[in-house]
Amino acid sequence: MTFSNGGAVVVPDHAIVADGLTKRYGDELAVDDLSLSVPPGTVYGFLGPNGAGKTTTMRMLVTLTEPAAGSAAVAGVPITDRPQLTRQIGYLPANPPVFDELTAWEHLRHVARLHGISDDVADERIEGLLDRFDLRADADRRIESYSTGMTKKVGIIATLFHDPDVVFLDEPTSGLDPRAARTVRDTIAELVTREMTVFLSTHILPIVDELADTVGVINDGRLVAEASPEKLKARADESPDLESAFLAVTDERDPSSTEQPKADGSNPTATGVRTDG
Repeated sequence: MTFSNGGAVVVPDHAIVADGLTKRYGDELAVDDLSLSVPPGTVYGFLGPNGAGKTTTMRMLVTLTEPAAGSAAVAGVPITDRPQLTRQIGYLPANPPVFDELTAWEHLRHVARLHGISDDVADERIEGLLDRFDLRADADRRIESYSTGMTKKVGIIATLFHDPDVVFLDEPTSGLDPRAARTVRDTIAELVTREMTVFLSTHILPIVDELADTVGVINDGRLVAEASPEKLKARADESPDLESAFLAVTDERDPSSTEQPKADGSNPTATGVRTDG
């Protein structure tokens, strides 16, 4: 997001900044004092075991879940300003919200109108994006007849449709065939060339290795490591690959460990996992 300051254009120093984000569900601490910052026009790979707090963190950053403590801003907008923030971001949850009774074209037309995009402009964008994701021939079928992968494609298109400043993608390639997954990877790479910022959560580590400028690893609700893929891989004892590095910093190879992880990742260990995502 850009701001006008006496005629000058001001671009936020950070596309995403979080300070001490904390979330509890009853007595359960889902996210514990999480702080991070993401520069504009970059890809931030967000990794963690199942139940580590990835989805909860993303939901706080997109204003779907209110933190118990801490603050954050996305595209220069505080997460307390939901109406403004939702105009600047796109969010793809693991299960995209779509209207099953509509056709893909009708659903995307609806999304366009929610963002105040004229039908003429919307139709041109819809056609181009449907072609890119190989859905043009099925655009007039109801989404309820689509496969999981086809529905995911519609969700991805809807997320990108209004050209947001920051995009949050939760498992964007889940359920996709290899060709469609490659299209998603190419699309993410293209987005950053347009100065869009991508916050990417996935279990497909080669995607993160290929695309991410910075990787953050969350475990048991805490950010236990944050570095470039190359620096993170250098932590692996056995082999210089992201999987080995991920296992090392989350300590999944030593489940008997009870030492608490440090927020700076200098002695990352884990004591367990939750089921909240």
